[in-house]
Amino acid sequence: MRSFEDDPKLLDMLSPERLKRLLSLIETLSSHSLRLEEKYLKEAEPVEFNLECLAWLHCPGRPDVQQAAARLLEFILMYVGKYRLAANMHHDTTRASYAELERQNIALQVSEARFRLLSEELQTRVDAQVKIIEKTQRQLYESARLRAVGQLAAGVAHEINNPVGFISSNLRVASDYLNEISEKLPDDKNTHLMLEDFRALLSESVSGARRIATIVTDLKTFSNIDQADFTPCSLNALLGTTCHLLQAEHKATLPLRMELTELSPLAGYPAKLSQAFYNILDNAVKALEKEGGEIRIISRQHQATQEIIIEDNGCGIPQDVQACVFDPFFTTRPVGAGSGLGLTVARDVIAAHEGEIQLDSQEGQGTRITLRFWNK
Repeated sequence: MRSFEDDPKLLDMLSPERLKRLLSLIETLSSHSLRLEEKYLKEAEPVEFNLECLAWLHCPGRPDVQQAAARLLEFILMYVGKYRLAANMHHDTTRASYAELERQNIALQVSEARFRLLSEELQTRVDAQVKIIEKTQRQLYESARLRAVGQLAAGVAHEINNPVGFISSNLRVASDYLNEISEKLPDDKNTHLMLEDFRALLSESVSGARRIATIVTDLKTFSNIDQADFTPCSLNALLGTTCHLLQAEHKATLPLRMELTELSPLAGYPAKLSQAFYNILDNAVKALEKEGGEIRIISRQHQATQEIIIEDNGCGIPQDVQACVFDPFFTTRPVGAGSGLGLTVARDVIAAHEGEIQLDSQEGQGTRITLRFWNK
């Protein structure tokens, strides 16, 4: 719509159809024929708008009608101009308002995008903090358990080592006395049988005392009582100690087959590594449901890494839950049969030693867990 800032023309004010209709109406009112031209007409009346001549109106032989019709046309053009002016002002105001709204909308979108980004960043930080808190809670849980085991081991070592020492010493002395007594007893069959039984009893008692001492030593190693927090350690030795404790816990000779290769010392936390080995081996023992089941423990030395492989031919893990086995508190055992933290703790321990843990399992065939540590 024209703003009329420059000089308008007649056709800018009224379209040809409306201008023709307006002239027809004026002719009807005046009962005379009128002629309207934009060019100068002799004896015609000028039609002005804002002091500018827009056209010439001619009514032959009737100058009075011509003048009145011109003034009427100017009057109508004045209101047309006012209408156009108001319409243009409304248009300009609306366009300015729309531009302002559009600017505000863009600013709002930018602000929304910024806040969305801040929200996502905050959520990322919250998730990271939650993971740190969960990991810390698990570490505190395991630390408390290890501390309890350590205190128990210290008490066991203090309370049992001395009596076991007395027992072992007395059994050795009793063996010596038995040799002396045997020389003074009658040399008959019954006496020989009795002495053989007595020696067998003493031998079994000595073996039992040694077994007690070995268990106490393994328990101390497992709980890291007499070692620094960070020290070079032998993975093979830690595996052996863990297997002894596991066999003692289950009160049976477990079907363990160890294929250990000499490994270079690894700097780490012996107690935590032992705990990780124990958790994995304990899961393997509980997975053995069929007779003839076996657990293989393999250690390998590579140029860049050391590997510990613990595999069993037990029940295996269903494919649909394998992605969850390292999640905290996830367990496939009945309620109350497990905490669901065994593999989670093992994974965290291996990660703390900058290593990695890999699980491969097939339901009904068994599970293999590979622990990989990098040589430094």
